[in-house]
Amino acid sequence: MGNLRILSAGAAQAVVEQIEAAFVRDTGNTVVKDCGAVGAMKKRVIDGEAVDVILLTRALIDELVASGHVIAGSVHDLGRVGTGVAVRAGTPLPEVSNDEALRGNLLAATRIVFPDPAVATAGKVIMKMFESLGIADHVRDRLQFFPNGYAAMKWLGQSSGTLEIGMTQVSEILANKGVTYVGPFPEKYQMRATYSVALASGAASPDLARDFIGRISSPSFRANLQAAGYDL
Repeated sequence: MGNLRILSAGAAQAVVEQIEAAFVRDTGNTVVKDCGAVGAMKKRVIDGEAVDVILLTRALIDELVASGHVIAGSVHDLGRVGTGVAVRAGTPLPEVSNDEALRGNLLAATRIVFPDPAVATAGKVIMKMFESLGIADHVRDRLQFFPNGYAAMKWLGQSSGTLEIGMTQVSEILANKGVTYVGPFPEKYQMRATYSVALASGAASPDLARDFIGRISSPSFRANLQAAGYDL
């Protein structure tokens, strides 16, 4: 028996956990994983943290291939994920499909939760959208940052406040049953990132890693990825 170490984007946490359950059951091995903002995960890899499987945006995986931290031939694209809006389950759904409605509902929100722009690409996209809508200064005191979108959605689902809005990658919204997916950002603000899985060049358990990668990238798992918010 051995340990499989995984560093993953928060946007892929739900699908990683699906594969993890079957992997542990079938192989008897254990999984040690951490999921979070892609920038933070990449830094941990660069800093030399022990890891076998890396699942991040394709852009960052390509950078890790170039730096020698990922084996080039091991990279598999899983699909693209866009950014969207969520509210706590059971609360009214705001209109977010156009600038006017989105601006008004964000200005009316008592709290807006999303990934920390200091470490998360989605957070940077959201802050840029506030600037484009001309509301950055108006909502600044109502913003609440989280290490990743998954954590932000979990908090939102457990909150009891009124007129609270969450924003992050769609896969992080759909993975949290306590929130309801309202809809995508208007196209001009949309960010769609391709997520990829790969074998770390310094993997201590390369055979286990290849098994895991084969499962999550297999044709039989594509329906699970689509249900989780991935465009294939």
